Amino acid sequence: MTPSVLVVEDDPTLNGLLVKELRKAGYELASASSWREARERIATFAPNLVLLDVNLPDASGFGPLSEIAGTRPVVMLTAYGSVNQAVEAMRLGAADYLVKPVNLDELELVIRGALERSRLQAQRALARGDAGLAMLGESAAMQQLRHTIREVALSDVTVLIQGESGSGKELVAQALHGASRRRSEAFVAVDCCTLQESLFESELFGHERGAFTGADRRKAGLIEAAAHGTLFLDEIGEAGPAIQAKLLRVLETGRFRHVGATTDLRSDARIVAATNRDLRQRAQGGQFREDLYYRLSAFVIHVPPLRERRDDIALLAAHFIGGRRQAQGLAPAQLSADALQRLAAYHWPGNVRELRNIIERALILLGPGDTIGAAHIGQLDPGGAPGTAPAAPPAARSASDSLTLQGEPTLESIEREYLASLLKKYDGNRRKVAEVMGVSERTAYRMMDRHGYR
Repeated sequence: MTPSVLVVEDDPTLNGLLVKELRKAGYELASASSWREARERIATFAPNLVLLDVNLPDASGFGPLSEIAGTRPVVMLTAYGSVNQAVEAMRLGAADYLVKPVNLDELELVIRGALERSRLQAQRALARGDAGLAMLGESAAMQQLRHTIREVALSDVTVLIQGESGSGKELVAQALHGASRRRSEAFVAVDCCTLQESLFESELFGHERGAFTGADRRKAGLIEAAAHGTLFLDEIGEAGPAIQAKLLRVLETGRFRHVGATTDLRSDARIVAATNRDLRQRAQGGQFREDLYYRLSAFVIHVPPLRERRDDIALLAAHFIGGRRQAQGLAPAQLSADALQRLAAYHWPGNVRELRNIIERALILLGPGDTIGAAHIGQLDPGGAPGTAPAAPPAARSASDSLTLQGEPTLESIEREYLASLLKKYDGNRRKVAEVMGVSERTAYRMMDRHGYR
């Protein structure tokens, strides 16, 4: 996957220059000019690395660094460097520290090194089995899930992980890798939602020099990067027909071919796929290759939604509170009984990801020494009291909601118009738009960013 970088810099000229140059270097970019805006971007864009100015209009010093250093690499920028300041930044978790004016070649090397160190740390964590520990919960459903992972991890069988958006499918994939004999090899995740099919083919299989316009060098694909490790195909149901056919060939023969190549390469990577859709139903309806479905579903793991393991809510909430407060260098915070009751009564359409977001929002509102109360949690739809069925899916679009398309529009223009109509209908609520479209909130944000809807 293309690494993503968030540039947080209040000087518009420098901000624009950094975004332009890093985008040319192949990174996915977002930017912010204040710490408040940066927080929103971090929550929605979820960057792999943050490039952070020491002095912002609404924050100065290392407060912002302390808040996010535990979650991703942070490279600090300052106009007035000193040895003491650099030492303090590194002590607080900065990946590196640069003084303006920034040498762009040096910046790219620093970013590349920070991302590589982060990747290796993640690999070591997987090797220690930390991914399994991250799947917190003592409910019967979670105990059964952990048992299933242990049982299948030592084989090389292809695994299909099924579960709702936000339920933790990638954590399950990481736990499978961490408990397998491949744990010391690479774990490579591919989000099948985020790339156009032509780009996806090049990213996944690699390409030869001159294979298409702009292919000025030979490039290895993600299947090669996975080597003898695990290739995780997230939201496999979104892959197009051409990609499905080539993935089937990889699963059947262990061979693949670079775009523009005439000879095959071999792959020894174990393939683990995940989806929030009913692939069996899609295969029966002709929307997904039936032969590929049967190859992928050699072993199926179902990840339970949060509403089916309500006993784990308190433990998960405490884990998120503790992790966030520790990253900020703050004392632990307690969750009140009325707040916990409100969380337990909710139906959690966004699952564990939504719980984490609600806890992080509550901590932003929390005053010094306060206990997290129901007011900090905010109003949640009470439609999912314990024991009730999940909320109904969004109603079908009425005739008045339909799109009017002129001539023979491109898929890009259809996507743009559809996105605009949903944003208008749901007053810009990204979570609701993502739910209606059947994609993750992060994917919906990227689509909005691509079409200029922020």
